[in-house]
Amino acid sequence: MNEEQMRAALEAVAISSDSALTLGQVRAIKSIRARAIEVVLPFACASQHDDLRDRMCTAADMDLNIDISTKIDAHLVQAGLTVAPNVKNVIAVASGKGGVGKSTTAVNIALALAHEGARVGLLDADIYGPSVPLLLQLEGKPELNADEKMVPPARYGVQASSIGFLIDSDSPMAWRGPMVSQALQQLFGQTAWDNLDYLIIDMPPGTGDIQLTLSQKIPVTGAVIVTTPQDLALLDARKGLKMFEKTNIPVLGVVENMALHTCSNCGHEEAIFGAGGAAKMSTDFDVPLLGQLPLAMDIRVQADRGQPTVAANPNSVHAQHYRSIARKIGAALAVLPKDLSHKFKVTAG
Repeated sequence: MNEEQMRAALEAVAISSDSALTLGQVRAIKSIRARAIEVVLPFACASQHDDLRDRMCTAADMDLNIDISTKIDAHLVQAGLTVAPNVKNVIAVASGKGGVGKSTTAVNIALALAHEGARVGLLDADIYGPSVPLLLQLEGKPELNADEKMVPPARYGVQASSIGFLIDSDSPMAWRGPMVSQALQQLFGQTAWDNLDYLIIDMPPGTGDIQLTLSQKIPVTGAVIVTTPQDLALLDARKGLKMFEKTNIPVLGVVENMALHTCSNCGHEEAIFGAGGAAKMSTDFDVPLLGQLPLAMDIRVQADRGQPTVAANPNSVHAQHYRSIARKIGAALAVLPKDLSHKFKVTAG
């Protein structure tokens, strides 16, 4: 097998076991020198590297010395906005209605991306009901740096910012829409994010002021919709998805939460909230179904303890669901148009 044949064989190899994205589609193979291969991946999937090496060797039908690294690029955001300093990609995690487990899902996706090797931040945009301080077991007000920006506290390798750090946990947020919108912009812009590959924004439910502010003022790379199989949740989730489409924010996919419950006594599986709804929604809107998460007591218990599933037991079955979803999100982002503004510098003539 000559170099050209080897490259063709290797470029057809899928990057991860849960994504059809190949090495060739993202030009990940940077050099081939005899049996030494340099691969630079465009999204974080550290848990897949050994398996990828094995599949590359199988495709080439020989042992190879494969060096794998990761370089995550910034991607284009809405027209009229520019990529934020120190934040390459902003991912909004949204739902049409409350109670579908969006915040728990957002936190675990953030943790999963970090476990896969990315630099990750988490912004709690639910001004009326912030939950990130509890989910990450973070207390106290953040420190300010020399520029008077908040230094985001980190937990489990994820930088976090929330209005919950700045107010009493028992104090109601009796704010009108403009104040809430301004609070979101300040949380985003006045937090000293430290060189993030991904910033996950945990959105409040619905399609109100926060969502409009996000689409008009915050540079967003893509959105993820969280729903349950229940018809009522799906109805609202569809509205949320269409809102992102109208504001030209790519929808990276749909996550179906509470898809199946397994009885802890007898092992019987039951689709308590219905079945197939998110898959139909995915087909109707031509967006990926990123994953289906179970209705499981330990996910809830771990979240309430401030030790979300991916942090509490990163190799558990449930954590692997989140990590697979995170890898699919990374792969979906990797094929979007890149932001090249940093390559064009205007100088005075």
